[in-house]
Amino acid sequence: MGISHAEEAEEDIHKERMALFKKTEALTQIPWYYFAAIENYERNMKKEDDGELISIAVPPELWFGLGNSSMIKDEKIIEFFSGKGKDGNGDSKADPENPEDILYTMGNIILEYGQTKDDIKIALWNYYKRDLTVQTIINTSKVFKKFQEINLTDRDFPVSVNYNYSYNNTWGDRRGFGGLRIHEGTDIFAGYGTPIKSTTYGVIEMMGWNLYGGWRIGIRDIFNIYHYYAHMSGYDDDIKLGQVVKPGDVLGSVGSTGYGPPGTSGKFPPHLHYGMYKDNGYSEWSFDPYPYLKKWERMAKD
Repeated sequence: MGISHAEEAEEDIHKERMALFKKTEALTQIPWYYFAAIENYERNMKKEDDGELISIAVPPELWFGLGNSSMIKDEKIIEFFSGKGKDGNGDSKADPENPEDILYTMGNIILEYGQTKDDIKIALWNYYKRDLTVQTIINTSKVFKKFQEINLTDRDFPVSVNYNYSYNNTWGDRRGFGGLRIHEGTDIFAGYGTPIKSTTYGVIEMMGWNLYGGWRIGIRDIFNIYHYYAHMSGYDDDIKLGQVVKPGDVLGSVGSTGYGPPGTSGKFPPHLHYGMYKDNGYSEWSFDPYPYLKKWERMAKD
């Protein structure tokens, strides 16, 4: 089977982006994967991907400077008005629509704080003023660094398809424990010990006991989505907080923990509760994972 024109175009745009990230690394000495993670975060914040090469949008008043109301792109005039816009492609203009200028400008905004990982985190916090945004960008940069690739499209089903399991669309069902609330996820019923796997590339952001979820894991992926796994019987020995994972990595196994103090188990049949939460840069909300599970199940069986 050959690849389609759409896949070919997608492949080309990833290569072009990667070349720009590497060029900006050479100019600024800031590792390429930070630029890739910032760009990726901003693209995934948009309602739809408009196919732009670089999706970073620096606010105009920051780019041009407060007194530069005519938004003159001449780099010297921008500098005169204390704007941050920089010329990344050597044409003496700092154009907020030009991919090279955008990345070079972002690099210089970061360089005001320094080049270490901590400096970069501080720079990102001062730019975005939001902890979750900084955390997501840093996590994504770890994934890109580990795999040396930005086009990471593999997926897996969250329980091993070689075991018996069943699931229905239980999104929005009422739940009684701990006061009435809606069910934010899909329950996948399977026997104790059935392997639970990462569905995506991401970083383990949370582990431990939760009153409702029992032993649970939270993974932040590279699409600004948080994946929540609950009621596990325990974790795989190799799994730790802050770890980079890929689709198919075993996280632990199916159990029936939760609805009580640490160690409570058996108050309901063994199953994995799987939830997904999207972040748009302002707030985070849960959405129905069922259609994605159906798709990933087909991929896992193929």
